[in-house]
Amino acid sequence: MTAGGVRVRWLGHATTVLDLDGVRLLTDPLLRGHAGLLRRRGAAPDPDHWAGADAVLVSHLHHDHAELGSLRQLPGVPVLTAPSNARWMRGRGVEAALGVPDHVWWTVPGSEVRVRLAPAVHGDRPMPHRPNTAHGFLVDAPSARVWFAGDTAPFAAMHDLPALLGGPVDVALVPVGGWGPRLSGGHMDAHQAARACAAVHARAAVPVHWGTLHPPASRRLPPGWMDRAGPAFAAAAARLAPGCRVHVLAPGEQVRLAGRDGDPADGPAGRAPDRLDGPGPQRHADGP
Repeated sequence: MTAGGVRVRWLGHATTVLDLDGVRLLTDPLLRGHAGLLRRRGAAPDPDHWAGADAVLVSHLHHDHAELGSLRQLPGVPVLTAPSNARWMRGRGVEAALGVPDHVWWTVPGSEVRVRLAPAVHGDRPMPHRPNTAHGFLVDAPSARVWFAGDTAPFAAMHDLPALLGGPVDVALVPVGGWGPRLSGGHMDAHQAARACAAVHARAAVPVHWGTLHPPASRRLPPGWMDRAGPAFAAAAARLAPGCRVHVLAPGEQVRLAGRDGDPADGPAGRAPDRLDGPGPQRHADGP
């Protein structure tokens, strides 16, 4: 855990570990080597990196965000999500799934860290047999305010998120890509994600939802697309959200970010990962 500010570790795709004020939060855990038919580039996350989570935040039920095999590795840990999603997960063995109503803050037991759902627009690709409810999350803690966007397209109410938090976003975890070179609706590209950071007055951002998953057949295609979205976001934010410091992490890498007290951040900033090998691009639209 970290004293002052927030420590963010990116485990690939939309999975991050947030340590703040003695609490560990885990977002959209993908802890195995695949999500449905999609395959992970590189090894699965080190269990030491996500052990000891106090709560899990699940934005929606697409396979790359609510991977049941991963959630079952977290027995007894509260899994916060929309009520319809929680009912579905409990019916499939995730007994600690907890439905959080809109506009309700949930406090991590024994702490001053509060969590609530945030709006998101991600309903373009409904799946059979699963609810299609999608949200992001707001985290309000004494040391920092955090926005985990989940999966979302841009929406006008992004400007209202700082008011819900009681101030500017200290750390934004924003999706900047996907598992293919072309995004379907309900997502943000690098430029849209940079504008989102400007809208919420984010002081720091970590790009997620990029460079991790690929379809099995994509190795036949030219290389390169998996490495682009993170650096593209850093470049776009330098122009569109100049007050936001971007930290482009490699899977497993972490950074300590300033919170409300303004302590300086440490760790990598504004750079691409040292090495992100993987398959080439896919020609059809990206999935959920």
